[in-house]
This record gives sequence, C-alpha cells and structure tokens, in this order.
Amino acid sequence: MRSNLPPIETTPGAIRDKAPPRRRFLKIVAAAAVVPALAGGVRALAPQGKLYDWRLEVMGALSELALWHDDPVVANRAIEEVRSEVARLDGIFSLYRDDSEISRLNRDGFLDNPSWELRDQLSAGRQFSELSGGAFDITVQPLWELYAAHFWSGADKSTDIDAAARDVAERLVDYRLVDVSPRKIALGRRGTGVTLNSIGQGFVADRVADMLRERGFTHVYADLGEIRLIGDHPDGRPWRIGLRDPKNQARFGRTLDLEDIGLAVSGGYGTPFEETGRYHHIFDPRTGLSAVKMTAIAVTAPSAMVANGLATSIYVAGREHAAKILAAYPGAKALITTADDEWLSSQADGGFAAV
Repeated sequence: MRSNLPPIETTPGAIRDKAPPRRRFLKIVAAAAVVPALAGGVRALAPQGKLYDWRLEVMGALSELALWHDDPVVANRAIEEVRSEVARLDGIFSLYRDDSEISRLNRDGFLDNPSWELRDQLSAGRQFSELSGGAFDITVQPLWELYAAHFWSGADKSTDIDAAARDVAERLVDYRLVDVSPRKIALGRRGTGVTLNSIGQGFVADRVADMLRERGFTHVYADLGEIRLIGDHPDGRPWRIGLRDPKNQARFGRTLDLEDIGLAVSGGYGTPFEETGRYHHIFDPRTGLSAVKMTAIAVTAPSAMVANGLATSIYVAGREHAAKILAAYPGAKALITTADDEWLSSQADGGFAAV
C-alpha cells in the first residue's frame, strides 16, 4: 500500500483491548512540531531509500513497523518474515486467541511442552516480581476478568467491587503459584491466570527489531504495543517521540529524542474501566485495586521488554522504590508524571528532578 506519507513521519497504532480501546500514549512527531495522525504507506526518501510501513493487530494491539531500505525486494521479504514471526509469537502470548499457549495454560491450569519463549517470559516476570517486592505480578489476569465483568459486560455486578478485588488478589494472585519447568508449566491454584501484556509486547518488539538488525536494516521503528528503535531517524536526527499529557490527551506533555533503544509507557488512563479513572487496568497485585501512586511513567532501556517490565513495576511500587528498581538495569531511565501533574526525570545519582 502506498500513500503520500511525509518523509520524516510515522505514527504508532492505538492499542486495543476486548472492550474500550486503550488510548495511545506515544507518537512520533516532527522535528519542530506535533503533527496529526498519518496513514500508513510507502514513500520515497532521498538519499536513504524508501519507507516501508506495515500494520497488524498483535496481542490485541494495533501494531506498526516502519523500516527503510533501497531495495524493495529485500524490504518486502523482511516484512513477510516479520509477519510470520509475529503470527507465531501471537500464537504463544495472545490472550485474544483461544488456541494460544497462554490461553490454554489459563484454561487448563497446566501446559505440557511449552515453548521456550513462554518459559522465558514467565521466568522474566518472576524476576520483575522479586525486584519490585511483588508490585509486578503476571498472575493479575483474574483481576482483569473481575473488573471487565463488573464494569463492561455486566456479567458480575459485585455489590462491593473493592472487596471482591481484594478477595481475588488474596486467593488467586501470587507469582509464586506459577511453576515453570522445561517440559511443563503449572498453575498452583484453580482460577489463577497469567498475563504477559506487561512484558510480552516488549519481547515481540525486541524480537522484530533484532531480526531486522540481523538482516542489515539500520533505521527501524517497531511498535508492537511497546516501541523498539534501531539506529536513528533516516534524516540523521534522533527519533522524536511525543508523550501524551495524561490529563489532556489532545496535546503532548513532553517529547523525547531517542536512538537505538526501547521505550515503554505505563498509565492507568490508558484503559479506564469507568469514567472517573479510579478503576483501571494496572493493578496492585497486593491489594487487587488499581495503582494510584502516579499518573504515568515512561521508561527507556536497551530492551523494550525490560522497559515494559520496569514501567509497570515502578508505576505500581511508587517513586520511593524507583531508584532501586532502575538500578538493576544499567542504562534504564524513567520520566514520571506524578498525581500532581509534576514531571520528574531520573538522575545519575538515583534521584529524580523536575523537568
């Protein structure tokens, strides 16, 4: 598909869930100004080559890949290889497919002969849980199902949703209930369920970017729910990423100039269950309630998966634990939006400063 896409732009797709769509936190913006959303397509770029832009829904997210190359055969072959790999990974991680590995694990309580990718991500989830003191937990899927049934489908209208959430968290949410071995994964309690949306999308973005780097691509923007960048923008400048203002998503609160890095943003405003925003999709696994210690956090790290896990961990744990969590991954940085609308950037000494 071709369009009159300006040569310095591409726009991440909006993440979508089973019910109301999640609002997009990020967007590539022009060098000097924010611009409206653009159609996907191909546009000649001189002298770097051509832009090839591909979109597909992955793990419930409308994902986008933009890459530059001067040979259309090579570019189209790479896109087909990426398409095939993304479909394979979707068959492992997606909660939107009944036949995926993670859906079968949640349904049956066990999974024989799991893929190494699923085992790897479940193990990575445990590491983030231990690092964050339990603020990060891949077994919060029962909470998602409780809130979705209460607020969206009306199938389970609890008289006291807070009490119901606390009960679910106490009975079913605990990363230590997941037993992972090379030949089998087992959930230790009936009704427990796992979700890898807090790291799996970053993992897929990393995999796609690494595939393309191995094939010689030097300018790549991969948004598979989280963002991974290869190199700089084809113009020779950094990629400029706009972070939407949580309180006014029609504008951008900050922009980041980035190169060759992963980026993830966590914010409860992304998927609110109701109009006030008090109940949203980022849960504190220790209480069952939605996390409220900050409005949003953006994390950069060499890996999109790591950025993804750190963003969720810090969003739930709070600013007071951010320095310790970030220190576990050298090179990771964070930009926090507090509940009072203050923007704080992580510093080399482990503290945070207003920006």
